[in-house]
Amino acid sequence: MTQPIKFYQTGTFTVGNRLLPEDKRTVQSSTARDNSLNSGHRACQGCGEALGARYAVDAAMRATAGQLIAANATGCLEVFSTPYPETSWQLPWIHSLFGNAAAVGSGIAAALKVKAAKAGLPEAVTRVIAQGGDGGTTDIGFGCLSGMFERNDDVLYICYDNEGYMNTGVQRSSATPPAARTATTQPLGPEPGAEFGKGKNVPLIAVAHEIPYVATATVADLHDLEAKVEKAMSLRGARYLHVFVPCPLGWGAASCDTIRLARLARETGLFPVFEAEDGEITAVTKIRRPVPVDEYLRLQKRYAHLFGAKGHPETIARIQAMADKNIKRFGLLDAEGAA
Repeated sequence: MTQPIKFYQTGTFTVGNRLLPEDKRTVQSSTARDNSLNSGHRACQGCGEALGARYAVDAAMRATAGQLIAANATGCLEVFSTPYPETSWQLPWIHSLFGNAAAVGSGIAAALKVKAAKAGLPEAVTRVIAQGGDGGTTDIGFGCLSGMFERNDDVLYICYDNEGYMNTGVQRSSATPPAARTATTQPLGPEPGAEFGKGKNVPLIAVAHEIPYVATATVADLHDLEAKVEKAMSLRGARYLHVFVPCPLGWGAASCDTIRLARLARETGLFPVFEAEDGEITAVTKIRRPVPVDEYLRLQKRYAHLFGAKGHPETIARIQAMADKNIKRFGLLDAEGAA
């Protein structure tokens, strides 16, 4: 009996005989990828931020044909990728202070604009991204970020949100969710963990600035992440991308559950995935079947105090109500899920 011939992709790192069209392949599946964040860094096993940055920056490199400069706030991403005198970055990369990555990015963009004008060009060929964690974005760098939005500077700012100050010992940030245990929100008292009613939703604040493009994404859908980076780089002006990146160490989760946690955050409704242009939400990623929040919470030790004999079912119910509110607010359920 004649065996069928199996054809395999060439020029990619894709495993198996998945003959994907080129537009369906991720940047990382190609041998032509830039490896902007290369091997040798010191990220923890299962680090969502390292994965998100690797895909996002390489997607931006592809979109700009390698004409890219990155400004990077102090934080986990900076610390694990550039322990002096080493670096894992393979593009022009500038380390800013904890809170001024957006301002440094704006300054680079302004300099490139002047250079382009002197060369008789209508706009700069080299593009700029600024990036940081939630601490350097939603807290310390919030003023600089808002200023970048208000001036509509030609910078894509990428926030890698792991919901806390992980580099300095897992302290609460304004992106830390309610009831989560951190070093500064201990599981004590009648309402243990981080308080309800605090923090800020920076993606929606960015939408309120009516900048050209705002999007959220997770490391559970890397095609979506890459597509949003490439769309952002096709536009001019201020753009903001908020990427959900689980942190195994800070969350007390298994390193093998990083992608699972990111997927559950979306499927529960706790992290809505959407796009907005000029102040209007234009697209959302639908949830086919909503997942109860406890399936997400149980995988993380930072929520362990909510379960067991002395658990807090009323707190879990409040978190579920937050997820349900997001589902309704963003219209996350499709027809099948609603049925």
